[in-house]
Amino acid sequence: MQTIEKGTLYIVATPIGNLGDISQRAIEVLSQVDWVAAEDTRHSQKLLQHLGVQVKLISLHDHNEKMRSEDLLVRLQAGESGALISDAGTPLISDPGYHLVKLLRDHDVLVRPVPGASAMISALSVAGLPTDRFSFEGFLPAKSQKRLNQLQSLALETRTMVFYESPHRILESLATLAQALGSERTMMAGREMTKQFEEFVSGTISEVLGYFSRHSDKVRGEFVLVVSGAPEQQAAQASEWDRLINILLAQALPVKQISEIVSEYYQVKKNAVYPRVQDLKEMTL
Repeated sequence: MQTIEKGTLYIVATPIGNLGDISQRAIEVLSQVDWVAAEDTRHSQKLLQHLGVQVKLISLHDHNEKMRSEDLLVRLQAGESGALISDAGTPLISDPGYHLVKLLRDHDVLVRPVPGASAMISALSVAGLPTDRFSFEGFLPAKSQKRLNQLQSLALETRTMVFYESPHRILESLATLAQALGSERTMMAGREMTKQFEEFVSGTISEVLGYFSRHSDKVRGEFVLVVSGAPEQQAAQASEWDRLINILLAQALPVKQISEIVSEYYQVKKNAVYPRVQDLKEMTL
């Protein structure tokens, strides 16, 4: 039986779909703490009712986290125990909780993890892509130009990359991935993981985009995108660009013009060069 420590916040992972994935330890913690902070109390109440847990629920979401964190700090300093959960999966992973945990650690309040489900780790485990090194990028920007800029900056990232995406933007994001990284880059898209209509689609970015474009009935539920990194050889070649880029930057040429020159000289796409030129320019400022 889990022994609850006073003055401690437990970060409790909850199922991402299948309620059977809740751990026995998580149930014991949620049953014994004085309160549970939740992103959506109505959603979390359904989970707690399913588990047969009766506990005080406190809302903690993006809009009230900083203010609510001060109150929870006082409660924990007074000897109460609490738990933080998100709507699904491990808290703080593209979910609220960072400000609270940082505040508590700054005040030497104990924060303990109760591990469990994570959409990111679940998708990585079945993607068939390298997992020894990976980069979690969370949700892509909603605005198209910002989304393109972010993905272009990752064009030479050699680690496997993981993104979250909503059904409303999945087709746009897949199209932008193809534009920024190349349509032949391999990937896997997972949706409705651990639920009844769980599905994993693998192939090139172009093939995955084509699949969901043809099957509009499949464009539903939260998506996890696992994308292969750039080939090491391509990334190594990019380092050769730096000398030429720095020479051209010293001539005060515009970033766009430098990108055009370098892409022509090395016979590579401009959208692969542009982010590197921008990064080197910022380093010189």
